[in-house]
Parts: sequence; structure tokens; C-alpha cells
Amino acid sequence: MATPKSAAFYTLGCKLNYSESSMLAQRFEEAGYAVVDYKESADVYVINTCSVTDFADRKCRNIVRKCLRINPQAKVVVVGCYAQLKPKEISEIKGVDLVLGAAEKFRILDYIDEISHTGKGWVKAGSVREADSFESAFSFGDRTRSFLKVQDGCDYKCSFCTIPLARGKSRSATIEKAFIDAQALADRGVKEIVLTGVNIGDFGNGTEVLEGVRPKKEALFIDLIQALDEVEGIERFRISSIEPNLCSDEIIEFVAQSKRFVPHFHMPLQSGNNKQLKEMRRRYKRELYADRVAKIKGLMPHAAIGVDVIVGFPGETDEDFQVTYDFIKDLPISYLHVFTYSERPNTDAAERSDHVEMSKRKERNARLRHLSDKKQMQFYAQHLNETRMVLIEESKEEGQLSGYTDNYVKVSLPEGKVSVNQLVACRLIDILEKGTVASEVAEQNVMV
Repeated sequence: MATPKSAAFYTLGCKLNYSESSMLAQRFEEAGYAVVDYKESADVYVINTCSVTDFADRKCRNIVRKCLRINPQAKVVVVGCYAQLKPKEISEIKGVDLVLGAAEKFRILDYIDEISHTGKGWVKAGSVREADSFESAFSFGDRTRSFLKVQDGCDYKCSFCTIPLARGKSRSATIEKAFIDAQALADRGVKEIVLTGVNIGDFGNGTEVLEGVRPKKEALFIDLIQALDEVEGIERFRISSIEPNLCSDEIIEFVAQSKRFVPHFHMPLQSGNNKQLKEMRRRYKRELYADRVAKIKGLMPHAAIGVDVIVGFPGETDEDFQVTYDFIKDLPISYLHVFTYSERPNTDAAERSDHVEMSKRKERNARLRHLSDKKQMQFYAQHLNETRMVLIEESKEEGQLSGYTDNYVKVSLPEGKVSVNQLVACRLIDILEKGTVASEVAEQNVMV
């Protein structure tokens, strides 16, 4: 069968998924395919799914329908976390031709020519235990910054999470390979790299697997970031997310004096109540979390700190939620990512009988999102009239460009004086609606 001429990719979920979709797209290009936007007609559509996203099945079905409306004869392949967890269910979606699991998705080109439109999806999804090697990936070309995958999988057993079931054990790139990939991105003109993974603070666990024996760690996350800080051509490295129990004093102190790592931390909290943290099987208490925040702010008062929170976990009473709310309200953090708890099959939390009413979950979500808006505005206000370096990006607003400061303040500025992918000193002028700060190009290229 002749090789199709074009392929398109649709990605759901996290930065890690985006890095892997980009890597798969690069492999298609190397094999002679033209990679086009998913809104265009393509011979192959690859849908990279997420198990964390609510309504994964519905979203997958909708995307398949959209693709086939554009080209009814296209081959449709579904990969990603949801494909590993529910391969049979996805294979029964009308129009899906191939479902690939966590290990198989990296061999997608081996299967493409064997696809035939039989009306039922072909499933190639083995046990997640087969996903025992690390596959490098980075995004390029679709955004100003690039996502560099340095770690995959997770050995934690949080009671609400399906990621270990979808991605397998923790495993990592070598420092040498991560450095080479970062340098390759620098050579392509990339100025900012976001380090991604499932649990990147666990970097170094399983860099090699020999005869099924997992070695002891030969390197730690601190070793990785110290090495990457020497990559010439990259102006900024950003840590996507790191567990509070793995965000050591050594890491915080290094970022505080680093040449290239920016003052921006994203640490999942999930609950500000020790009762819920224990039941979630998180590996820290709220006191440790508060200590990490204090350490960061003590060394970098200007640092942005983002926080993940889950509301409506089974057994969370009104009093429990209020403890979480008050804890977060008193922390000097910058913004929240709020998730409404949803039951995930094959997790311990889903088996509990004390589920919170959905109306209460939504109410708590709204309260924390409102608190997040206030926290973000307070953080932005602290930096008005400062001059900070901004990586310029395109904007959806006509006549405007946008970008982020090193400490993750989103800015808007008029077109004309600067161009996309430039690092420019900008003075922060005023807080606008939609969570942005109006700015202007500074007369002197200095940072306060």
C-alpha cells in the first residue's frame, strides 16, 4: 500500500503530550509525510489523548467526527494515556482505525501501512509494564517556547490518579541526551525550553533497564538542571511542575542564582488539609508545602508560584474544604489550577462510598478560581512599573503582541517595535482584563 502523503495531529492534555505529538510529527516528516494542521484535509489523523481530562471519551469521539468530516477516507489513529487505559472502548468508536498503547505509539509508522478500513479499530496495546524504556521528545515550531521531555511515568500511587496505569514506571533521559536535545533546539533558534515529564523531580530513576533490573539513580534532577544551565543559546529554562517533596533546598537555591532557569515554580498541592493529603496518598504534609513556598519567596521574592488543587475529593467536608481554602489564601502564591475531582476507574478513591455531591464540587471549584484571580492580580500589582524581560509571542488580539516575563506575568504590547521570538525589556504599566498586564518596550534594555 502506498504511503499516505499527509498527516495531522490533535493533542489533548499536558505539555508532555505536546512534546510527544511534535516528536511523532517529526518522525512522519522524516518518513516523507507532509504534516498539516488538523483542520486541513489529511490522509492520516493522529489523536493524542489524555486520561486526566474530563469527558475523555466524548472529546475523542468529537475529534474523530471532525476529522472524518474533513476527509471521510482518512486513517484515524488514537494514541496516548486514554488509549492505554481504554483501548477496546476507543476501538469501537466509529471511524477509529488503529489504537496504540503506551509502548506501541512510538512505533506508529510500523503500523500505518497495515491499516484497512474494516469498520472496527485495530488495537495494539500491551501491558503498561512493556513501557519500560525512555523515548526522547521535544516540541518545535508550533509555539514560541519548546517543551523538552526529560522524564516519563510515575512510581507514586496517589489514590485518585491513573497516570501510572497509563504511562508505567518512572524513567528518564540521560543528562547527555537532554543536553544534546536542548542544544539542538538552541541551534534552531529556540530561546525558551520548558522541561516536561510526569514527575520530573524523580529524574534519574530508570535511565536504563538491563535484563529487567532497574538500576539505582545515577543522577538527580539537580544534576540535570546544573548541566542544562550551560547550554549556549537557550536564554530561559522553565520547570513545568515539581512535587513539593522533591523540590529540595538545593534545587531552589540553584534556581535562585542560575543563569538560565527562571524564577517560576509550579508545585501541585492537591489539598491544604492533611486529612485529605493522607487519603490521597500524597508524600508530604501541608507544613512541608508551606516551608517550600517560604524557601522560594525568601530567596526570590519576585518568583511566581503556581499551585494545583483538587476539590471534592471523596470525604471532603465543608470544614475540610475551608481548611484548604484558608491555607491557600494565606500562602504567597501567584495562581491556581483548580481541578474538580472526577472518579477514575481502577483507582482506590473511586471505590469509596463517601463521594461529594457534584453541585458542591462545582461550588468549591468556583470559590478557588475566584481566589486564584485575586492572587494573580495581587502578584501582578507587585510588579507594576518594573522593567522585565519578555519573550514575544503572537496574540489573538488584533494589533497586539503578547508574552511572558521570566516570572510568568502575561503581558500585552502593541505591534511595531518588536517581533515574535525576541527577548525584549518591557515596562509593566497597568493590569488589564483577561489576566494580562499592559506593557511598553523599555527605552533601555535593562531588567529591574
